[in-house]
Amino acid sequence: MEGGVGAAGGGAQYNPRTVEDVFRDFNGRRAGLIKALTTDVEDFYQQCDPEKENLCLYGFPSEQWEVNLPAEEVPPELPEPALGINFARDGMQEKDWLSLVAVHGDAWLLAVAFYFGARFGFDKADRKRLFTMINELPTIFEVVTGSAKKQSKEKSSVSNHSSSKSKSNSKVKTSESQAKYVKALQPKDEDEGFDEEDEDEHGETSCGACGESYGADEFWICCDICEKWFHGKCVKITPARAEHIKQYKCPSCSSNKRGRS
Repeated sequence: MEGGVGAAGGGAQYNPRTVEDVFRDFNGRRAGLIKALTTDVEDFYQQCDPEKENLCLYGFPSEQWEVNLPAEEVPPELPEPALGINFARDGMQEKDWLSLVAVHGDAWLLAVAFYFGARFGFDKADRKRLFTMINELPTIFEVVTGSAKKQSKEKSSVSNHSSSKSKSNSKVKTSESQAKYVKALQPKDEDEGFDEEDEDEHGETSCGACGESYGADEFWICCDICEKWFHGKCVKITPARAEHIKQYKCPSCSSNKRGRS
C-alpha cells in the first residue's frame, strides 16, 4: 500500500507540467474520490473507523482512492486532504457525512491543481484556462448529492425557452419546482415580464405567517407540502438558501411531521 507523498501522486517521478497534464491529474483524482463516495461507498464507510487515528481520503491520478494516514513529512509534498474525516462518521447522518467529505474533496482537488500551477509557473491565462476546464465539471458534492443531475435538467429546461424575448418570462415558464422560487428571485425592474394572470395571482397571495399581501419587491417562498406562500423573513429563509432547498417545508408542516413520528 502506498502512503504519504507516493499515495498523493506528488513524488519526483510524477510532475504534471502543462495545463492539460494538471487537468488530467485533477480528473483522475476526482474520479477516484467520486468512486469512493458512490460505487464503493460501503467499503469507504467501513474503512473510516472512528476508533482509528486521523484518516484522510486520497484520490489518485489512476482514478483509484485510498483511506490512509497523512504524510509524516512537514510540509507535505502536496496539499493534504481534510484530516480526521473518520471522527465525524458516526456523529451525523450518513448522507450528510458523505456530503461533508465531498465538499472537502472538492477543496483538496483545487488545492492540488493550483499547487501544480504555481510550482510550474502557470501565468494568468493558463490559470484561467485550467479553472475553466475544471469548472465545466460538476463538483464531487454535486455528484454525491444528486444536484448535478438536477442542474443539468434545469439548464435543459431554460435552454428550451431561450427564444423568449423576456428573461422574466423564461423564468416563469420553466418547471413547476423552479416556479416556486420565482417571487424570490424576480427583481423589481423585471416585474413587467409577468403576464396579467400571474400578477393577479400574486396580488391575491397572502403570507401564511403574517397574513400580509404579496409585494413585488419582497422575497417569498412556497411550502411544497401545504402550498402556502410565506415571506422569507417570516420563516427565516434567504434567497441564497432557497436556491439549495430541494423541498421546502414550512414550520407548521415540519412540526406536524415531527409530531407524527
